[in-house]
Amino acid sequence: MDTRRFGLDEVERELLQRGLWEWSGPAKPTEELALAMGFDSVAALHAEADRLSILLEADAPMALDDWMRALLATEIVFVSNTVGSGRDWVHTTGWSDAETLEMLRTIQSKLTRHLRPIIGRGFGTRLPRNGPPPTPQGQGNAPDTE
Repeated sequence: MDTRRFGLDEVERELLQRGLWEWSGPAKPTEELALAMGFDSVAALHAEADRLSILLEADAPMALDDWMRALLATEIVFVSNTVGSGRDWVHTTGWSDAETLEMLRTIQSKLTRHLRPIIGRGFGTRLPRNGPPPTPQGQGNAPDTE
């Protein structure tokens, strides 16, 4: 398994930890959202959040899937007032929206180009990670009709 660090500093890693922890606080995840973020279920989101937080705190190398889960979970929980922390973020984390957004942009600049290739393979879909890959648009199984 390919694991990486990506050079996030302590505060950037802490932001990802807080984003993961928020799912056990004011956030209201659904099963579908957990799947789209790369977790097998809401229960798995909670269990994996603990495991990922330990890895982040230790500055341990993590698999690309783990980096993706941590980043997506943090992006969504920070911004969404519907399923995430949203307006409660500043009260539950102590970080303002402005400083969080600035830090998130820095993290995204370090991670995104490495994570883009795994979008659609268990992330951003309703399929579990071990399910079949999605069919690219325009390439369905219908016979050609010319």
